[in-house]
Amino acid sequence: MERIAPGKVNLGLSLLGRRPDGYHELHTLFAALSFGDRLHLEPIPEGIAFRGRYGRRNLAYRAASAYLEKAGWPGGVRIVLEKNLPEGAGLGGGSSDAAQVLLALKALYPAEVDLFSLALSLGADVPFFLLGGVAEARGVGERLRPLALPPLPVVVFASGLRLLTPLVYREVKPHDFAPELPVEAILEALARGEEPPYWNSLEGPAFRLHPELQEVKARLRALGLKGVLLSGSGSAFFGLAEDEAHARRAVEALRRTGYARWGFLGGNHGAFAADGGPLPPSPGGA
Repeated sequence: MERIAPGKVNLGLSLLGRRPDGYHELHTLFAALSFGDRLHLEPIPEGIAFRGRYGRRNLAYRAASAYLEKAGWPGGVRIVLEKNLPEGAGLGGGSSDAAQVLLALKALYPAEVDLFSLALSLGADVPFFLLGGVAEARGVGERLRPLALPPLPVVVFASGLRLLTPLVYREVKPHDFAPELPVEAILEALARGEEPPYWNSLEGPAFRLHPELQEVKARLRALGLKGVLLSGSGSAFFGLAEDEAHARRAVEALRRTGYARWGFLGGNHGAFAADGGPLPPSPGGA
């Protein structure tokens, strides 16, 4: 079995305040990308044979272990993980890998296992990748509402700087808190190809930690991309292109200095097709 674990971007991310449990209450729009990591899975008699970075600490391995334990260890699995998304970039690669492992094992070893609860125990972003597509998220990201959005050409760029999410959140100050995102206005602007009225409350903390990120954002804007924004806690940025040709030109201009990829967000490019099959290959270059 082969599955694509798509990345994601945040079409706006607003921190509403700090919760009593110490986490931050957020409001965001998740949008799955049409490209990501690749997973190869096959059943084996017992155990987990994993090939990928970090071994048993990898979120994909932990997802396999958690599912098989809940299912009563009906068999084992061999997993080969091909990482394509940069790490520490805010693109959700690890969470997506975990979600795809859960979905694959559910197909290989059907059992009465609550995938959503299991996904949430692995990480706040993992439940979204069970759903895919585009979704409004609240809480720590676990309260999801699916949304409709036509496929939009997007360019993703990561300079190679790795930002650790806990460090970025630790840098959050009270003045970084903001109101809820104007969801309908964002969706309408995106559909019309206009500059969307969104923001990312984590840009301020990320810029304070690494001021050079402001230059990266300015560079993407200079290429004519709209809605340029840090994805999640960074360090990757994304911007919306006018069309595929514009996206290709932007990627060529960016490739010399870091990870650059173009593809689509929205539409049918969610984590898995209706039949549980993988995404089609991305039209963008590697």
